[in-house]
Amino acid sequence: MTVLTWSDDRVEQLKKLWEAGLSASQIAAELGNVTRNAVIGKVHRLGLSGRAKSPAAAAPRQRKARPAQPMMRVARPVARGNTALAQVFEVEAEPDPVTFDNVVPMSQRLSLLELRESTCHWPVGDPASPDFFFCGGKALNGLPYCAQHSRIAYQPAADRRRQPGKSPTR
Repeated sequence: MTVLTWSDDRVEQLKKLWEAGLSASQIAAELGNVTRNAVIGKVHRLGLSGRAKSPAAAAPRQRKARPAQPMMRVARPVARGNTALAQVFEVEAEPDPVTFDNVVPMSQRLSLLELRESTCHWPVGDPASPDFFFCGGKALNGLPYCAQHSRIAYQPAADRRRQPGKSPTR
């Protein structure tokens, strides 16, 4: 196995090709006797910034405006996908349920040893923390969670789809 040393000339050539917008594969081919991964590693170690983008790539994407939906709750059982056997409640235009997750009355909070089949098993907090507890509310028939936590746990497949703006970087 041959170990490549990056001479000053090769580093300068790498910088110029990187700033010109060539891909790591193209730079590796241009330099010769170096892999794409070696180029990526060297670029990273040199701390080279991102390259200039074409006008089309630099233009911000326009998002389609969502029509305003009225605030209403629909509490009807639905059966979709893996939740076909679970009693799920479809909720429309409700505030983010996670923001209300920790609002559990002190008298309702239970430890692991206090849980029963009829109580909500929704964990709240860090299990390693002394403040950790379970919801302890009245569980829905045949489910381990209360109505509020069932809506969070059993979301319809359409609601679980990737949210705009959370796509992986390319």
